[in-house]
Amino acid sequence: MTSKPKILIVDDDNNIAELIALYLMKECYDTRIENDGESALKAFSSWQPNLILLDLMLPGIDGYQVCREIRHTSDVPIIMLSAKGEIFDKVLGLELGADDYMIKPFDSKELVARVKAVLRRFKPSKPAMDANTKYVEYPDLIINQTNYSVMYKGHTVDMPPKELELLYFLASSPNQVFTREQLLDHIWGYEYIGDTRTVDVHIKRLREKIKDNESWSIATVWGIGYKFEVKR
Repeated sequence: MTSKPKILIVDDDNNIAELIALYLMKECYDTRIENDGESALKAFSSWQPNLILLDLMLPGIDGYQVCREIRHTSDVPIIMLSAKGEIFDKVLGLELGADDYMIKPFDSKELVARVKAVLRRFKPSKPAMDANTKYVEYPDLIINQTNYSVMYKGHTVDMPPKELELLYFLASSPNQVFTREQLLDHIWGYEYIGDTRTVDVHIKRLREKIKDNESWSIATVWGIGYKFEVKR
């Protein structure tokens, strides 16, 4: 299944943080709360959120410094939350790399709307690919067999190794038809004791996770096998 967008909420007022989390969970976001800057940086590194709601007045490392540290390594969207409404504070936050700035108290519906807007605008920068990286990309789909990751519509899709290898093999040879026997030999190996239904089961699981796009699809070639069809 496609994972929910993850929102890291950083606020030293746990009541406010939990209220924000409640509204976001109603909109099908996955949330995590941290109450200080140091914990926020650790959570950012380990949890890898899709967006951060960052209060400025935090114990220890303040929100400005948290933003500065994150921007050294990531362009993940950050919305700053603050009771400070002065132009100077807004400008400073935006110059440090924040994508938006909201003044407390704020309306919960407006916050959710801004989260959606920022996520909609955000286009993650593509990491530089090593020449040996096994990587293919199509609209809404990135398959990296080197680090065994699949991105579908901007979100990571959990996928067992054989499913990912099958998807990568098909997608790296667009419009080429492979028989079930060829796929079985290439992905599972000549020594695999099984039948071609194994391929059908894995194709079925892939289709449940990766829906056909208007420009590509995992197509069945009746009586033969399968292909990754790219529409020209």
